[in-house]
Amino acid sequence: MRFRRTVPAAAAARGRFAPGTALALALTLFPAGVSRADNPSPGAPAQAPAAAPAPAPAQTQENAIRDSVVKISVTMRAPDVMRPWTKQSPREASGTGIVIAGKRILTNAHVATYASQIFVESQESSDKIVATVVAISPGIDLALLKLEDESFFDKRPPLPLGHDLPSVKDTVLVYGYPTGGSSLSVTKGIVSRIEFAPYGDQTQGLRIQVDAAINPGNSGGPAIIDGKVVGVIFSKLTQADNIGYIIPTEEVDLFLGDVKDGRYDGKPALFDQLQTLENDVLRPFLKLDKKVAGILVHEPESGPKANPLKEWDLITRIGDHEVDNTGMAKVKGDLRLRFQYFVQKLAKNGKVPLTVIRQGKELKLEVPVSPRHPMLIESLHGRYPPYFMYGPLTFSTVTAEFLASFTQASNQFYSLLSLIASPLVTRRSDSPRFEGEELVMVSAPMFPHRIGKGYSNPLFKVVKEVNGVKVKNLRHLVELLRDSKERFTIISFDDKGAETIVFDHKEALAATDEVLSDNGIRQRASDDLMAVWEKKGKGPEKKSEGGR
Repeated sequence: MRFRRTVPAAAAARGRFAPGTALALALTLFPAGVSRADNPSPGAPAQAPAAAPAPAPAQTQENAIRDSVVKISVTMRAPDVMRPWTKQSPREASGTGIVIAGKRILTNAHVATYASQIFVESQESSDKIVATVVAISPGIDLALLKLEDESFFDKRPPLPLGHDLPSVKDTVLVYGYPTGGSSLSVTKGIVSRIEFAPYGDQTQGLRIQVDAAINPGNSGGPAIIDGKVVGVIFSKLTQADNIGYIIPTEEVDLFLGDVKDGRYDGKPALFDQLQTLENDVLRPFLKLDKKVAGILVHEPESGPKANPLKEWDLITRIGDHEVDNTGMAKVKGDLRLRFQYFVQKLAKNGKVPLTVIRQGKELKLEVPVSPRHPMLIESLHGRYPPYFMYGPLTFSTVTAEFLASFTQASNQFYSLLSLIASPLVTRRSDSPRFEGEELVMVSAPMFPHRIGKGYSNPLFKVVKEVNGVKVKNLRHLVELLRDSKERFTIISFDDKGAETIVFDHKEALAATDEVLSDNGIRQRASDDLMAVWEKKGKGPEKKSEGGR
């Protein structure tokens, strides 16, 4: 199954997205006519026009909702992971936003990520107001915007947020500015499923499935029940009809509470590997009573904080909530969710209370939780990739975005990387072996230059050593090259059969300037690494004693 974020780009007109057909709902208010008798008597004075009746409460509520659902237009400059010294060409996209308390606009993170320009406009005005990002969470896909001109909010009140989860079969209205037209669109559906599911970037959260029509451009718009926002639209299932997803307001509340200090820290979570207690043999193997229910710890999380969980522990409760044999716990009524849902509600001081059975004994534990599990290959989190150029080679850090780009492009290429045991494959799911470890690769094709004559193009090769010293991360590689006193620079790579490249160090430095000039590249490194390159070093490091 594939999910699609619901942001249309300029490419939509060229067929990149199939144009959505949204259900248009128009409210037409008919002015009262002049009241008169059917048979007025001669000479009777003409009656004055009757005053127009006050709008019904439902109409007033609907007008307020429409006024406070805004269109967001952005210009995006996404990173170019294969040419990290530049950005991708500008791309126009649009989404929807919600006016909330504090003179702010709530929308999706994917609407605002890598946006070089953001404009907000309402349905009743064509004026575009400049907006900037105040806080953003790519994981839970929420972002908060502020406007340059806050008088925009004078006639646009914040929409009220409902703080209770809706129920399955509740009727929901979805507002937004999808493709297929320029005016505000409203579609109607029902809540069909509520679950605790993965979002992205190591984040899990509540997710509500609805069957209302959702199309590119709806992203960031409100889902309304009884005049209150119950969630924010964020994606649709591309391989099915009328299956869309919204982020419930419980997740919105957590996000808004987190960013009060101006920074998003993330949601606490458990990263232990678990397995169900469904197989009948597990009970006698673990000497568990038939009445006992819970989920087993397969592999405890090994993080910076001591973890009291052990392999084969049976988690029976989280707080006061019982856990069944598949890891589900009751929330309300018939609603059952994965027990990890309660982590975000019960975590305090970085710990969550769990009850486990270990070797027949019940134990109450305080288990550490954290927003992230350390990964060797991390996401850019809205930043641009760092890079460093040396001679005809460009080095960059391996990121999740890079892996996503080439695995989607070619499964055959991914298979080739597996055959040569490239760390891009073999270490894709690893944690760092030491603090600060990164995979450093040649991210761009080798530039044509005489000093590269006869070498195979080391594109996507992961660097193992420079002059016999293991490379820890990209900054370390820059320091090694900066501080080198050797005549030759020897660069080895970490896969089967990869060539070793040898450059004359002074020739490579001169070649760098020539490559920059020939290709119109502004500087040899990203700003953070230029500061490292220009800083005086402490001298070369000693060579490694053995291979990685």
